[in-house]
Amino acid sequence: MSKLSTALDGVLDGVVTGSPRVPGVAAIATNRDENIYEGARGERVLGGGEAFTTDTVCAIFSTTKAIGGTACLQLVEEGKLDLDAPAKTYAPRIGALKVIEGFDANGQPKLRPPKRDITTRHLLTHTAGFAYDFFNETYTKLADDHGQPSVITATWDSIETPLLFDPGEAWEYGTNIDWAGMVVEGITGKRLGDVFAERIFGPLGMTSTSFSMTPDMRSRLSRIHARTADGGLDPMADFELPPEPEVHMAGHGLYGTADDYVKFIRMWLNDGKGPDGQRILKPETVEMACRNHLPEGMNIKMLPGVNPALSNDAEFFPGMPKTWALSFMINEEQAPTGRPAGALAWAGLANLYYWIDRKNGLGGYWATQIFPFADATSVGGYFDFEKAVYDNAL
Repeated sequence: MSKLSTALDGVLDGVVTGSPRVPGVAAIATNRDENIYEGARGERVLGGGEAFTTDTVCAIFSTTKAIGGTACLQLVEEGKLDLDAPAKTYAPRIGALKVIEGFDANGQPKLRPPKRDITTRHLLTHTAGFAYDFFNETYTKLADDHGQPSVITATWDSIETPLLFDPGEAWEYGTNIDWAGMVVEGITGKRLGDVFAERIFGPLGMTSTSFSMTPDMRSRLSRIHARTADGGLDPMADFELPPEPEVHMAGHGLYGTADDYVKFIRMWLNDGKGPDGQRILKPETVEMACRNHLPEGMNIKMLPGVNPALSNDAEFFPGMPKTWALSFMINEEQAPTGRPAGALAWAGLANLYYWIDRKNGLGGYWATQIFPFADATSVGGYFDFEKAVYDNAL
């Protein structure tokens, strides 16, 4: 067995046998040509007896976002999408949204028109003004006191929400890329899942990624587990994203597998080229997209866990400047794992994590199914996994 496999097997063994543990995990590392490690440990449902495998189906949450961004970039290449045109040109409903300036004496939202239109660039960089209720107290108040639905409902009502600020003036993580998906639908005249299937999943051979699970996918489904106060895990048997969502949410709505997602990572490592040489994106588009697209001096910030059932406070590499590409996080300095400055990465709410290092031609995907986000055992295991790749594969 190779030194790499031995090291990574040890990481996976540790996270499913330690205390606290994860219920199950799949982890894959890839170079530009092939997977250099594939591993899985634990169970799909704790106590259920079915092994967690690299083809186990997970709710992949915000690792959906980069796929939504890729669909937008394809339309930019075709001259059908201007990133700096008003997004309401393509998704008219976004033009009706207003900025919230707090609440009046009766607790009602104080709203005003935005000073400028939202653009698709704002959406792809999380600078449009949208938030999530589990990371933002204003949105929490709108949910608790005014019935704003959770984005998990995948409804129009859940994304037709007030803006926290005028577009372009700050970075706030939220439903921006769900709206970018509506831009894609407006341009193509198709449902987003069909666009993804035709333009991304089909060419890349991603056969187990979808907004609505097939019977075969459902037979391989893992359940999300809630971390308890004593460090234990409770399977959430009844929690599931809507099987037929009203809105195909480009920000969080996909089910998929580690096997599939690493094919998407490899496409970005290969400057937009698929496994058979076909183009998903042009090299110049990839180069453009992988640069920082935030205004000068603006960095991304820590995500505060205002709903502790869904997320802990979360920040990758605290103290390190981090910016935003189209649509990934960029670490602007070398990370402690060995990831070089300029690499791409992000994560999903149920403790899924990935990185894309175009400089060294390395990337990886880590899939667990645990709430809240930034679970110490899962994210710690992920960083150990990434560091072991750099220690043993370069």
